[in-house]
Amino acid sequence: MKKLAIITLCMALLLTVFTGCSSTRTSSGNDDNTPASTTESKTSVKKIPDLTGEWKQTNSNSKETYQAATISGDTIEIYWVSNNGDTKQLYWAGSFIAPTDADEPYKWDSKNDQSKTKNALLASSDDTKTLTYKNGVLSYEASAMGATTTVKLEKK
Repeated sequence: MKKLAIITLCMALLLTVFTGCSSTRTSSGNDDNTPASTTESKTSVKKIPDLTGEWKQTNSNSKETYQAATISGDTIEIYWVSNNGDTKQLYWAGSFIAPTDADEPYKWDSKNDQSKTKNALLASSDDTKTLTYKNGVLSYEASAMGATTTVKLEKK
């Protein structure tokens, strides 16, 4: 019974992976035999990234403990998250400057909002923090207890 379940699961996975791989295409790549547009470009038009929203760390050593960020308006707040999200402690509260073009990497220096971080036990005491956005990843350096690491977050 167990083998049958595993075989069925494997078949479903293979079907999912290979669905559409054997479809026949015309020489122009269109299914309706219309000629390819002469204005098609090999490079797509890049859009200015919208960084507002919720972000979660992708390179944490633990599924239960990680950093998460919220970008809203002209502010960014970063939290140490633990207990599967039940506990949040402020790490950074600072300024956010939205990108004005699609060039990557995009970097900005966030100025610490000391009124929010001065009483937070796990908050960074840095005056500024350089944040970088590239290929869908928001990154910055975080230090705690003498160790520094590059934190990488992706938008939820």
